Amino acid sequence: MSNWKNVFAVIWTGQLFSILSSSIVSFALILWLSFETGSAEVLALSALAALLPQSIVGLVAGVFIDRWDRKITMILADSFIALCTFLLAILFFLGVAEVWHIYVLLALRSVGSAFHMPAMQASVPLLAPTDQLTRIAGINQMLESVCNIAGPALGALFIGFMDISYILLLDVGGALIACVSLLFVHIPNPEKEENKRIGVLFELKDAVHTVKDIKGIIPLVSFSVLATFVLMPVAVLFPLMTLKHFSGDAFQMSVVEVAWGAGMLLGGFIMSVFALKMNKVLLINLMYIIIGLSFYFSGILPETGFWLFVFLTLAGGIAGSVYNSSFIAVIQLQIPPAILGRIFSVYFSLAILPSMVGLVAAGAIADAIGLSNMFIISGVMLCLIGLFSFCFRSMLTLGKHS
Repeated sequence: MSNWKNVFAVIWTGQLFSILSSSIVSFALILWLSFETGSAEVLALSALAALLPQSIVGLVAGVFIDRWDRKITMILADSFIALCTFLLAILFFLGVAEVWHIYVLLALRSVGSAFHMPAMQASVPLLAPTDQLTRIAGINQMLESVCNIAGPALGALFIGFMDISYILLLDVGGALIACVSLLFVHIPNPEKEENKRIGVLFELKDAVHTVKDIKGIIPLVSFSVLATFVLMPVAVLFPLMTLKHFSGDAFQMSVVEVAWGAGMLLGGFIMSVFALKMNKVLLINLMYIIIGLSFYFSGILPETGFWLFVFLTLAGGIAGSVYNSSFIAVIQLQIPPAILGRIFSVYFSLAILPSMVGLVAAGAIADAIGLSNMFIISGVMLCLIGLFSFCFRSMLTLGKHS
C-alpha cells in the first residue's frame, strides 16, 4: 500500500478514457435515436435496456467477483464491452444497423458493467490505507462528474460532423486503454477461507449473514436504497421541469444539467481534498436532508425562479456527491474485502431498480399530481428519511469508525 498513489494514478488514467468515451457514445446514441425515430418510447426502451440486465445479473455477479481474480475480471468485463461496441460499429459501417441492435448492445454493455463496477469498488480497500478511502471515493466521484459534463457536450459535437460508427470506435479505444492500464498494476485478491461450501445461493447467504453481524450496516443500506427510490423519479423530471414549469428552452435545459454535474464535481473535490474528518454516517444523513430541501424549494419556486432552480440543483449535486463518497467509504471500511464484491453488486442492483421504476412511472405520476408537487413530495420524503436515520444509534456508531 506504500505505492498506492502511483497505482491509482495509473488506474484513474485508464478509467478517465473509458468513462469519458462511454459517456460520449451514450449521448451520441441518444441523439441518433432521437433524430432517427423521434420516439420517446424508443428512448425509454433504450434506457431500460441499459439498466435491466445490470440489475438482474448484479444480484449474482458478486459471487463470481469474489471467487475470481479481480484484476482479470475487470479486464475481461472491459474487453467484452469493447467487443460488443466494435460489432455494432461494424453494423453501422455496413449500413445495416437497426434500433434493436442498439438495444442489444446496451444490454450487453450493462452485463459487463455488472461485473466491472463492483470489482473495482471491492478492490479499493486492498489497494489503499483505510484513512484514504473517503478521499479516493471523492476523486472517483470527480472523475465521473467530469466525464458526465464533458461526454454529452463532446457527443453532440462529434455527431454533428462524424458518422456514428466512428464515435462507437472511440468507446472501443477507451475500453482498451483501461484494460492496458490495469496490466501495469498489481491488484491483490482477498484471502479466501478454506473448506467453505461453494454455491451461488450459499455464498450470497453467507455474505448476508456476515453483514447482519455488523451492527448498523443493514439500516444504512436500507435507507440508501429507499432514498434512491424516492430520488430517481424526480431525477428524470429535471428537463421537463425546466421546459414546462420555467418555460425554458434547450439552452436552459443544458444549464440545469451542467449545474448538477458541476455540483457533483465540486462535492467530489471537497471529499478528495478535505476528506471531512467527521462521522460519515452523520454526513450521509445530513446530505439526505440537503437534497430533500433542494427538491422541496425547487417545487415551490414561481415560474420566474429559474436561476434559483439552477442554484438549488447545484446544491443538490454537491450533496449527492458528498453522500455517495461517504457511503462508499463506509461500506469499504466496514465490510470484509472477501465479500465486498457480493455486497457491492447486490447494492448496485437494488439501487438501479428504482431507476427503472422512476423511468416508467415518473411521467404518469407527474401528470397526475403536477411537476411541482412531485418535487415537493419527494423533497419532504427525503428530509424525513434523513431525520429518521438519526434515530438509529447503531448507524451513527458505525460512522465514528469511518
